[in-house]
Amino acid sequence: MNTADPTSTLSKAAPGGLSALGLKLLAMALMLCDHLWASVASDQAWLTHIGRIAFPIFAFQIAEGFARTHDRKRYLLRMLAFAAVSEIPFNLFYAGTAVYPFHQNVMFTFVLAILLLLGVEKFRAKRRIAYLLAAAAAVVLGYLLGTVTMVDYYGCGVVTVLLFYFCRGWKWGWLPELAGLLYLNGVLLAGEELTAFGVTFPEQGLAVLALVPILCYRGRQGPHSRAIQYACYAFYPVHMLILFLAQRALG
Repeated sequence: MNTADPTSTLSKAAPGGLSALGLKLLAMALMLCDHLWASVASDQAWLTHIGRIAFPIFAFQIAEGFARTHDRKRYLLRMLAFAAVSEIPFNLFYAGTAVYPFHQNVMFTFVLAILLLLGVEKFRAKRRIAYLLAAAAAVVLGYLLGTVTMVDYYGCGVVTVLLFYFCRGWKWGWLPELAGLLYLNGVLLAGEELTAFGVTFPEQGLAVLALVPILCYRGRQGPHSRAIQYACYAFYPVHMLILFLAQRALG
């Protein structure tokens, strides 16, 4: 496992590439495609195919945000607040009812990941072996908690955030990221299969393509303000509520 400090990578923005805002807008557009397919455009399968790319980008940004924020507890509380706000729109969109305890929105996936990272970081000042053991325990616990609590993408979603964070300070971190994404999405979350050019593969495996835009990120924040920040958070519950209402209106 990587022992480099995940908080040290790209401390200064490099020129070129995608900004944090650019990555976020791309992920939001891809998520919208997936949710359009799940609601009002179910005959357009390509929308959900490309939508597979969205989650790893969001997971990467959570890891990046945790490493860069000046107040991690406030970061957690903000995520928890939007998780609570998003739950009813998510339930309506996902299950057609305001209360649905069998699947939780993706913000709760990120809340679990942040909680685990807060715990792991308490071991950073201790011996390296203690930090490594804490990181390994977090991966196992994250998978179990994410699965038991039935958050979006289950335990694999929580582990994806941890994967990006622990690989963050390593020059060759994209290699374990690629291997991890292939296993998490191509094996554990495999699901429906697709065939292209005579090759059959899990649809969810398309998520590994998220590494292409992620590797184009150079640490630039891009345009930033509190209004932009909260608009990006609000997009998640608002667009699900709109799509739910549109689906009901269309019968």
